[in-house]
Amino acid sequence: MKQYLTFILGEEYYGIDISSVIEIIGMQKITCMPEQPDYVNGVINLRGRIIPTIDVRTRFGREKVEYDERTCIIVVDVKDTMVGFIVDRVDEVTSIADDKIAQPPRLNNDFKSGYVKGIARLDTKIIMILESGLLLSSMELEETKLTLESETIE
Repeated sequence: MKQYLTFILGEEYYGIDISSVIEIIGMQKITCMPEQPDYVNGVINLRGRIIPTIDVRTRFGREKVEYDERTCIIVVDVKDTMVGFIVDRVDEVTSIADDKIAQPPRLNNDFKSGYVKGIARLDTKIIMILESGLLLSSMELEETKLTLESETIE
């Protein structure tokens, strides 16, 4: 049995392994970075550490929405790099047994479906279990690191 942090985008539930979550914070001032994909919002300064932020909604090809008081940043360890995932709202931490997680259907070769490592059903909720390390490819993560190293942020 593993614990997952569940969050909401629109009316859909998603979960990520709690062991990769560093902390959850409210929205912060985001500094834009040049020449980044549209889902990379920019960076935040979290207690002196510069952290890239990914709008998960945009990453999934969804319509961008105005951030509000429930919008959160989930700070996650992705391949030894701290990354902030911007989500509509955080739901809860829940325990899910491995045998309660089904393999996602593979309807086509859509790259986005590769983010989902399983689907769990809890009561009336269907939760897409995400592989947080796949939300950014190794190349995208490396490009973001290089940009952070070359930019001077005051």
